[in-house]
Amino acid sequence: MCGIAGIAGLPDKNTLETAIRKMTDRLSHRGPDAEGYFLGNASALGHRRLSIIDLSEAANQPVYDSTRRYAVILNGEIYNYKEIRDRLEGYPWQTHGDSEVILAAYIKHGPDCLSLLNGMFAFAIWDDEKKELFVARDRLGVKPLYYSLTADGTFLFASEIRSILASDLVPRNLSKPALFDYLMYQSVYAPQTIVEGIYQLPAGSFGIFRDGKFTIKPYWQIEKTGDVQPAGDKLSIVRDIRKLFAKSIERRMVSDVPVGAFLSGGIDSSAVVAMMCEVSGRQISTFSVTFGEREYDESEHSNAIAEKYKTDHSNIRLTATDLLAELPHALSAMDAPSGDGLNTYVVSKAAKNSGIKVALSGLGGDEIFAGYHYFRKWLDLKNGLLPKVPRLGRRLAATAMAAANNSRFQRMADILSSESFDLDEVYPTMRQVMSESVAKSYGKNGNSADTIQKLLSERSDDISRFPLLSQLSIADLLGYTQNVLLKDVDQFSMASALEVREPFFDHHLVEYMLQVPDKYKLSDTPKCLLVEALGDMLPRSIVDRKKMGFVFPFEKWMRGELKEFCDTRIQQLADRGIFNADTLTEKWKKFSSGQGNVRWSELWHLVVLTDWLETNKF
Repeated sequence: MCGIAGIAGLPDKNTLETAIRKMTDRLSHRGPDAEGYFLGNASALGHRRLSIIDLSEAANQPVYDSTRRYAVILNGEIYNYKEIRDRLEGYPWQTHGDSEVILAAYIKHGPDCLSLLNGMFAFAIWDDEKKELFVARDRLGVKPLYYSLTADGTFLFASEIRSILASDLVPRNLSKPALFDYLMYQSVYAPQTIVEGIYQLPAGSFGIFRDGKFTIKPYWQIEKTGDVQPAGDKLSIVRDIRKLFAKSIERRMVSDVPVGAFLSGGIDSSAVVAMMCEVSGRQISTFSVTFGEREYDESEHSNAIAEKYKTDHSNIRLTATDLLAELPHALSAMDAPSGDGLNTYVVSKAAKNSGIKVALSGLGGDEIFAGYHYFRKWLDLKNGLLPKVPRLGRRLAATAMAAANNSRFQRMADILSSESFDLDEVYPTMRQVMSESVAKSYGKNGNSADTIQKLLSERSDDISRFPLLSQLSIADLLGYTQNVLLKDVDQFSMASALEVREPFFDHHLVEYMLQVPDKYKLSDTPKCLLVEALGDMLPRSIVDRKKMGFVFPFEKWMRGELKEFCDTRIQQLADRGIFNADTLTEKWKKFSSGQGNVRWSELWHLVVLTDWLETNKF
């Protein structure tokens, strides 16, 4: 895991060198172990290294081929690099790492090399003969890659938005549609970013820059998968899942440094820890965040798993006072504003301080195994009575809910008002923190980019081939998972130079699960297929416990120890004039006094936005 940056099409050598060094320096937190540069004719690459595989100096990046025609920089890991290396006979190897394997595969296969790679990655290859830049991103968007193409034909890319801005070649202008989407979704969805003129390379895509033009092409699209057909009976499916999950864990244990795990005590993280212990045969270091507020504390369950598998376990006790002291550091770690993710910052910092460089996470289990509560609601919505209710009755109910002036009821009203209950209409509404009407009450002439709705609508024919629950999984993987969860894990873990790997996002496991019929996925046991696949590896106390999200007790803290912190930032945001000041102050007044139906999340991500704007000088 590292930080990468690059520039192409900038002929001024002094400006080029100054810009790439600024960009790379801005990524120093992602890679404290080494730095490296390639400076060519109108092109430059920069790299900050976190050494995980092949710790030798020879594996520092950029890595070149023997002729020095090609140079590669990589952020991420290729888990099957040894298998690919064995197939590339005759290549004059100079290192034992995965970066050179990418380079060798690209030299032999071109863009088709991407089909060979199993991993999380964003990388760039410069071809000095063609004067061509090739960039690519992993299938599920685990690792980020941002880019900008300026009016004069200069192309810039980096692992973080802040790195591109550090070049001083791209203006600091906020994107108004992205700001409006941030209000609704607490994050900006790809390919947009919050900065005008900076974009995200779509997951599962590659891009080629040459002669002032940048062309993007997909090499993997989740809605076009489907070659792996599960066996017809449930027992065979359960056996397949166990094999695929074990193989995914085994791949993600590949490392030349110790590997630990985040352990909340839920089914997903417990499954990861249990399988890590089985496939590795060695003691694992595990980390949990605990709270004094009993309704949020999961230590009883995480301790039970730690004891069962004899892990080297650390509980990180967090109070509101602790968080207040840590908030300036945590918020400054944000490359892009997000209303979620501080839990990852806390546990990542503790893991890194203990000497761990790599940690596995249970992220993705809910998306793949239909663990969220709305999966059942989605089935009910599509197959139940609601679509059969006369449209007039639904409209009357929607009108009544909309009058409540509450985001939750507004979102329900929007769903009731849907014409067809299609995925592209329902899913965006399900994932909103603010309803569109409430967001408009904050904004000034705001308009949404409708990114996720457009994407789902464009791909609706392909998505509709899948079982209903898998359709929702696809929407989540393209939407909330990629644009909130994975983005947060990357930016908050890399703030401490910790590499986090997510076994549930192995594309073989994902492709298989999307083909599994709905009838096998839901039962009285949550995530029943995963639970059955692991058998007695998970205690019943873990399986049968009430589901808890890994969240902080923000509602209580924002009215207590964090109240002054939040009050200051709400006022700063009101003074900026980009949102309706009266709405902001009135909502905060109602929430902080415990009046009305204002949710804490509606205001917290505005607090975060303000801090990001101040820190990044917008």
